[in-house]
Amino acid sequence: MNKKVRVRFAPSPTGGLHLGGVRTALFNYLFAKKNNGSFIIRIEDTDQTRFVAGAEQYIYDTLNWCGLTPDESPLLGGNFAPYKQSERKALYKQYAEQLIAKGVAYYAFDTAQELEEKRAAVANFQYNFQSRMSMKNSLTLSKEETEKLLKNNTPYVIRILMPANETISFTDMIRGEVHFNSSLIDDKILLKNDAMPTYHLAVIVDDYLMQISHVFRGEEWLPSSPIHILLWKYLFGLENMPQWAHLPLILKPDGNGKLSKRDGERLGFPVFAMDWHDPKTYEKTIGFKERGFLPQAFVNMLAMLGWNDGSAKEIFTLQELIEQFSLERVHKAGAKFDYEKAKWFNHEWIKKMTTEELKKPVKNILLNITNNFSDEYLTKVIELVKDRCTLLADFNQQASFFFKSPETIDIAAIQAKWDEKKKIFFEDCLQQFEAEKNWTAEELEKIFKALATTHQIKIGELMLPFRIMLVGEKFGPAVFEIAALIGKETTVKRMEHVLELMKK
Repeated sequence: MNKKVRVRFAPSPTGGLHLGGVRTALFNYLFAKKNNGSFIIRIEDTDQTRFVAGAEQYIYDTLNWCGLTPDESPLLGGNFAPYKQSERKALYKQYAEQLIAKGVAYYAFDTAQELEEKRAAVANFQYNFQSRMSMKNSLTLSKEETEKLLKNNTPYVIRILMPANETISFTDMIRGEVHFNSSLIDDKILLKNDAMPTYHLAVIVDDYLMQISHVFRGEEWLPSSPIHILLWKYLFGLENMPQWAHLPLILKPDGNGKLSKRDGERLGFPVFAMDWHDPKTYEKTIGFKERGFLPQAFVNMLAMLGWNDGSAKEIFTLQELIEQFSLERVHKAGAKFDYEKAKWFNHEWIKKMTTEELKKPVKNILLNITNNFSDEYLTKVIELVKDRCTLLADFNQQASFFFKSPETIDIAAIQAKWDEKKKIFFEDCLQQFEAEKNWTAEELEKIFKALATTHQIKIGELMLPFRIMLVGEKFGPAVFEIAALIGKETTVKRMEHVLELMKK
């Protein structure tokens, strides 16, 4: 590539960050790092009516959790600051006026009421080449009338003058040649009546001034491409336009339409990276992080939604993704979101991570019960149960009995096949366990099996009651490993407790 790769992720601070937005950030990041380029965060907050307090910080927190560290941003600064559009407001008006001077944009003085009346009178009204000459704008007013309105500070917007019946084309890095008929596109507003630019103008000016080389954005922005192409042509020349790639949508699990927050609520899975608390509605939307996902698994899963490296490999570290990523392997078609598959990624990552790496997140899950135990003990617990955990939250169920006595005991499961022979077996077992000095899983298993032979009871009939005595339920790793780790005193105490319950 001839010029330095500079890509940007440019979200609007209007709420929680949908996983589709995080994937856009990820693909930008991977491309930048693969090509020794710069990954830039720019906050597009031109629409102040949709601004939500806390949303900008949430964007930074999400990217930080995912490990997608920018090279330039509003927080870090950089050679092209400021990186928030609201702080660049003075820049945009001059470019809008340049467009008017070139005759490719115009002032429109129509009031909100006038536009509303027009929409009521004309079905599917569009402000375009067919209707513009019947509206109140600098195309229909004389030069003197226009200047007078401007001088009197009459509110106005600046609109692009879309040509009629022209074919506008560009080469998309994913989709190839894309063509549009200009007659199907209305005269979009470029500068609003508060002198703030709309997305259409601001994105072009900022991409030019920040020397953005490639633009990766969601497929939903494809219809806006003709406007952006014309603005590049009119302001800076098409030779300076970045290369564009429109990423496939993330679809609902059934494939019918774009995945939304409502789908997650309806089907019981997160669609935001992290918990989002809406300060306006006080609504809480659960995130992947709080549901128990590792950031490595979340990023890995997102990368595979619409991309693969051409092999059957599915588990990638962030560094491996950087090395393997290419736009040629990004699919054109939308990718169905599958929550069960997302959990599979997390399970694989929990198994893949070292015990040392898992200690901090597991401590956070077991915060109230692990404080009185050694680091070495926690290490042994994690090693025993991590392969059984799909989400980090599963450590609560799979490991809590190592740190405290079970709160409930599944007595009914023992009672179903309990008899006097088993009662006597466990009483003898208790005595031998209390006397045993070599407290290891191997030794305990040897004692247990020898006693089963002596009492003429099948070992399989005794394992479930023993497990429930220690765990409270029918799950957990190898039961003798559990007994060895929790120690003699705790093992004996739990066995005695259940034997007492069986007498009632």
